[in-house]
Amino acid sequence: MGCEGRELIPLIVARGLTRKFGDFVAVDHVDLVVRPGEIYGFLGPNGAGKTTTIRMLTGVLKPTEGEIEILGMNMKTHEMEIKKNIGVVPDEPKIYTHLTGKEFLDFIVEIYGLNEKEVSKRIAELCEAFKVDYLGKRVGEMSHGMKQKLMLVSVFMRRPRVIFLDEPTVGLDAKSAKILKLLLRKYADEGATIFLTTHILEIAEKMCDRIGIINKGRLIAEGTMEELRKLSGQEKASLEDLFLQLTAENEEIEEIIREL
Repeated sequence: MGCEGRELIPLIVARGLTRKFGDFVAVDHVDLVVRPGEIYGFLGPNGAGKTTTIRMLTGVLKPTEGEIEILGMNMKTHEMEIKKNIGVVPDEPKIYTHLTGKEFLDFIVEIYGLNEKEVSKRIAELCEAFKVDYLGKRVGEMSHGMKQKLMLVSVFMRRPRVIFLDEPTVGLDAKSAKILKLLLRKYADEGATIFLTTHILEIAEKMCDRIGIINKGRLIAEGTMEELRKLSGQEKASLEDLFLQLTAENEEIEEIIREL
């Protein structure tokens, strides 16, 4: 992990984070601490509460209970300031369909009050890296992968200190996914905090400094790969094996195979 992040003040903190939808508890008293220099992988089965947690941490959804601090600021009192200083790549890029790619990036530059000269160089470099050569095309005509790369450019051009990514590699080609992984590592080594969800456990195992596993709204395990292995009693287990064991999915899989 870069920048000796464990010694530094956390940039993401959640205490007792809870979200209910009627009687259903989607996220149940989750505590999180993520420091500068960390890539934190947030994993769980479908419907476990991953996206709901990210939506609360980024101010899109208000918690039913609990406290959130981002960049040392409380979400309840500094929501707008937090939103201005973080980057968010959602699982479904929501971009005005009538805008061209260039118009969307110009809109982001204006909204965040960025220095146009400084940011134009970064945009050019990022577009070249991710092969975004379609800025003249309207968003409504772009594929999911094209929109995903445009969203990545719009976030990375700002160089925020905290970046949230929900399933960031979905829709990306292999080269773009590799560039994304290397770029996230570079940013973390320079002191940024990266919080990401992914269904691709191999990515999480290779990329993440620490991993949290959520199941049925509860954080059931957290730590480095070494710590998760100790927790499960499997010294050489892959993340996939640990994940299936900790979420009790192994038994279900064995039962399905028996029935087949």
